[in-house]
Amino acid sequence: MLDKKNSIQKEERAILVGLIHKTQTEEQSKEYLDELAFLAETAGAVTYKRFTQKMQHPDSKTFVGKGKLEEIKTYITLKEIQLVIFDDELSGSQITNIEKILEARVIDRSDLILDIFASRAKTAQAKLQVELAQYQYILPRLRGMWSHLERLGGGIGTRGPGETEIETDRRIVKDKISLLRKKLLEIDKQAFTQRKDRGEFIRVALVGYTNVGKSTIMNLMSKSDVFAENKLFATLDTTTRKVVFENTPFLLSDTVGFIRKLPHHLVESFKSTLDEVREADILLHVVDVSHPGYEEQLGVVNKTLQDLKAFEKPMVVIFNKIDQYEKNTFDPWLEEDVKREIMSELKERWERETNGLCVFVSATEGRNIDGLRRTILEKVRELYKIRYPYRPIHIYPTNDGL
Repeated sequence: MLDKKNSIQKEERAILVGLIHKTQTEEQSKEYLDELAFLAETAGAVTYKRFTQKMQHPDSKTFVGKGKLEEIKTYITLKEIQLVIFDDELSGSQITNIEKILEARVIDRSDLILDIFASRAKTAQAKLQVELAQYQYILPRLRGMWSHLERLGGGIGTRGPGETEIETDRRIVKDKISLLRKKLLEIDKQAFTQRKDRGEFIRVALVGYTNVGKSTIMNLMSKSDVFAENKLFATLDTTTRKVVFENTPFLLSDTVGFIRKLPHHLVESFKSTLDEVREADILLHVVDVSHPGYEEQLGVVNKTLQDLKAFEKPMVVIFNKIDQYEKNTFDPWLEEDVKREIMSELKERWERETNGLCVFVSATEGRNIDGLRRTILEKVRELYKIRYPYRPIHIYPTNDGL
């Protein structure tokens, strides 16, 4: 695993920095920083304060303005802050420039996500995928990382060695990327063979934004014990279980959660894991309906599915955490008929949006799980009838080779 100098340690003091600009409103910036704070907490940092600035576009040298950086520096000196986390991706030179001014460690959202992935990777495949993404992140930033050599001055005897070091490091990183890709290709071939060996089963994949309850639903559907907790990216490795509803078997997979501003090199690195989504027959799109930005999260996942060329697959949208939605929405004094009307309007709206292919559940309370099972069973049987039109309804594949 790549030993990164900016790997987050437990209980580091951190501040968050974000921009409000023409394509990102103040409300959106607040929501993104809420998510960044959750990411920081997941990584083991404690957020002390948030800084935002209104600008037309990020400053090419320091991302935010010099005045804002001075304000940040005053605060981090006073509070002994060790880490400054920016909500958007920074270039190598921007990181170097900001660190010189603030005299503190600086990382961006992509680096933070990579750090979390590194801490969550358990299998050899996941570790290789994260390591590849880390090297891909570092490669375009090498020149910025080497800018500290400028303090030696320009001219003969200074610039040459610096360039040599940069080129040497760039070659080492490129060689490492090439080696990791070869290793992952071998694992991918093995995984593809394993998927082919799963026989003629219909394959169902859980997809969705991170921390929406996919693993909890996986446990309820398969009666298995898949790791689930209230933190981002609790699951990195795809878990597949054989499930049988009313003598109808199918394969159910839990996949890594998506997130806005997900580093593109991370998506590329996790290609083999995401193949489970590409090759699924049915997608179960889990949405945390209690989240204030659930519609945007739903859009982020749909956009990612489009990028994976998986959006046209048969899909059931599962609106999870309906219990929490009611707690967030209903005041104690609301009459029961008003509550029912609000819930009815919500359900009718999304039934129209999804052509009736949606279910409202609470995985933690077990609410409407039977309804979810019936919906999944109906879709699975529909596909079996198309795939095996001449087989009786009760005769389906029994191959257990998973």
